[in-house]
Amino acid sequence: MASHRKPRARTAGKRTAPAIGITTAALTSVALLSQSAQAAPSAPTKPSLEEVQKKVDDLYHQAGVATQKYNSAKEKTGKQRKKVDHLLDDVAKRTEKLNEARQELGSFAAAQYRTGAISETATMMLANDPQGYFDQNHLSDRLTERQKKAVDDYQTEQASATKQRTKAAKSLKTLTDSRDDLRTSKRTVQKKLGEARKLLSELTAEEKARLAAIERKKEQEAKRKAAELARKQAAEAERERKAEEAAQKEKKEKEKDGGQDSGSGTGSGSGSTDGSYANKAAKVIDFAEAQIGKPYVWGATGPDSYDCSGLTQDAWKAAGISLPRTTWDQVKVGTTVKTADAKPGDLVFFYDDISHVGIYIGNGKMIHAPKPGANVRVESIYYMPIHSVVRPA
Repeated sequence: MASHRKPRARTAGKRTAPAIGITTAALTSVALLSQSAQAAPSAPTKPSLEEVQKKVDDLYHQAGVATQKYNSAKEKTGKQRKKVDHLLDDVAKRTEKLNEARQELGSFAAAQYRTGAISETATMMLANDPQGYFDQNHLSDRLTERQKKAVDDYQTEQASATKQRTKAAKSLKTLTDSRDDLRTSKRTVQKKLGEARKLLSELTAEEKARLAAIERKKEQEAKRKAAELARKQAAEAERERKAEEAAQKEKKEKEKDGGQDSGSGTGSGSGSTDGSYANKAAKVIDFAEAQIGKPYVWGATGPDSYDCSGLTQDAWKAAGISLPRTTWDQVKVGTTVKTADAKPGDLVFFYDDISHVGIYIGNGKMIHAPKPGANVRVESIYYMPIHSVVRPA
């Protein structure tokens, strides 16, 4: 007899078990890949030595700019301090005169009181606004000439003292602002130099050696350009010498033949001027050479250390020429000349912001106070981007 029971249906559980295992493995793989992707950026790429050098150079440059701002603020602070002191002295003197005028008025009032004179006069004498009291009480005609003069003097000194006090107050505000600028510039310099030192301190000994090699390569290229300029200047000097010799020879031949010099020669007449400048330049260079080896210190003006504009200012002072304190002001003093026409003693300015300066000594070289950590030294003018060349005197 056939069974009427239905055959047992196959369950899906046995088929789904492998699928669950595959799904779990896939999810685990995705999680691992996700973790790997998140972990990858955690190791920052170390900057190349070239990038480090550029960053350090930029920081030193920024420190140089801040140094010039510091120098400018310091100079303004010094001048403003003198101005304030002068104004305060003047206020004190005028206040003294005002008190003397007040005492004289008081003596008149006291005399009138003792003699029984009009009491309104005494009140007028001691009033804050004597002239106003005149107008109100019509007492001008009752005063003696001396009394009128005393009142006029009092009013004049009172107005003058008030005016000077106002000036002094404004000058004190300007002085405070200059001091704030001074502190801000000082903090900026210290911050930039600190960042540069930190970058350099993080380099390994091998990296420092490689960085020094990069620096030497930069110096060699600068020296090559300096040598090229020296050759061009020597060739130009030789051309000028031959032209001068030819002119002198022609002049002598004319004199021998009895010719008369018309005085219309092509000479510029600048020989004495050039000689005077050369004498001053010699003193400048002698002074600068004596400073070689002294440390660069930002804001320093000698005699034991210098910053760039402090050195140029002191060097030209040795030749009797007074230069301003900052590179931004020094570049405005004198005549701008082409780099190819630079003469010993000229000032060479660098960077678009004119934040560095050196003293040209010929052959494409200069003496300058380079940067923190370095000493005053001779270097190619092509070590930094040239802005302009200026002849101070």
